[in-house]
Amino acid sequence: MRIVLNGWFLIHDAHTGSGQYLRALLKQLPRVAPQHEYHLLAPVGPTETMPIFTEATLHPIKCGPSHLDKVRFEQMLFPAACRRLKADVAHVPYWGPPLSSPAPIVVTIHDVIPRLLPQYRGSRPAQLYTALVSAAAQGVSLILADSDASKNDIVRELNIPAEKVRAVYLAAEERYSAIGDWQVDEPIRKKYELEPEGGYALYFGGFDVRKNVRGLLSAWTWAAGSIGQTTPLVIGGRLPKPDGTFFEDFPALARELGVADSVKFIGPVDEADKPALYRGASVFLYPSRYEGFGLPPLEAMACGVPIVASSAASLPEVIGAAGYLIPPDDTRALGAALLTCVVEPTVADDLRARGLAQAKKFSWERTARETVAAYEAVHT
Repeated sequence: MRIVLNGWFLIHDAHTGSGQYLRALLKQLPRVAPQHEYHLLAPVGPTETMPIFTEATLHPIKCGPSHLDKVRFEQMLFPAACRRLKADVAHVPYWGPPLSSPAPIVVTIHDVIPRLLPQYRGSRPAQLYTALVSAAAQGVSLILADSDASKNDIVRELNIPAEKVRAVYLAAEERYSAIGDWQVDEPIRKKYELEPEGGYALYFGGFDVRKNVRGLLSAWTWAAGSIGQTTPLVIGGRLPKPDGTFFEDFPALARELGVADSVKFIGPVDEADKPALYRGASVFLYPSRYEGFGLPPLEAMACGVPIVASSAASLPEVIGAAGYLIPPDDTRALGAALLTCVVEPTVADDLRARGLAQAKKFSWERTARETVAAYEAVHT
């Protein structure tokens, strides 16, 4: 069977969730099903160079990086290349399927946030794009969702029959492990001016409104007085420019709440450094209001970190009984849970053990096997 994949996120926005998903999946597909052919269509403009990629046959297609170029790639260039390559199955690994295709289409829809949350509907062109890909989803052969929660949203919001949607869980990369080398980890933590003695409460995961960083800082007010000077709250990631609605000025909010002296904004974090930062944390916090899956808590569990997270959307599926799951608006309960993880060693040890066991339930090998099963199901 010849499988042709849309590689837009291999070139553009490779470090987004969609780009990481594509790379991780492609590493495993030839391993679990070497009997099939894998072809990757990559848009390349005059300033891009082709990446080195050995897991699939790479086909460059001349295309620019603009939003209009993206639509042209999805709706015209990708289907045309599938026809030229005589694809048996076409896989679009994000919510951007073509309206028509010469081969059965499998599309991965990680979430339907623009349909669910008004703040994410964007400009008029963005709304038109959402309408386009929503209509195109009606004609695909099979949809892969990251979780049962996301599957239910897709079925409801896009009016798709439930039998056309499969939940296929994602996974943490193998480098996320509780086993580290202090000679490697300690210099990485010092790079971000983190002291290992007292540990720290850690947050990775973005700053847009659904991530609920305001709730995180509010929760911290319940714990900062007891542990803030020895165990600060560390917030990683590039702070966006505040706009008053979608992005807040979180350093200003920390000052307003009176916790600025125990909150450290460490800025952008290199992907290679994340496992060391996870391993140094006393607790990982993730109060998001909505996730299609939620990789950061899974990465943290794989690194042996106790979890305090929101009970919203897919997070209970990912975390299970391995962490505290709190309604995202209950900031006092969030604060109490994170405080417990820091000051009660037996609780923290139990959550670490539960988290490590829970993380082992997810693997990219399993994701790839279930994805190949989807390809085989639509191949006629």
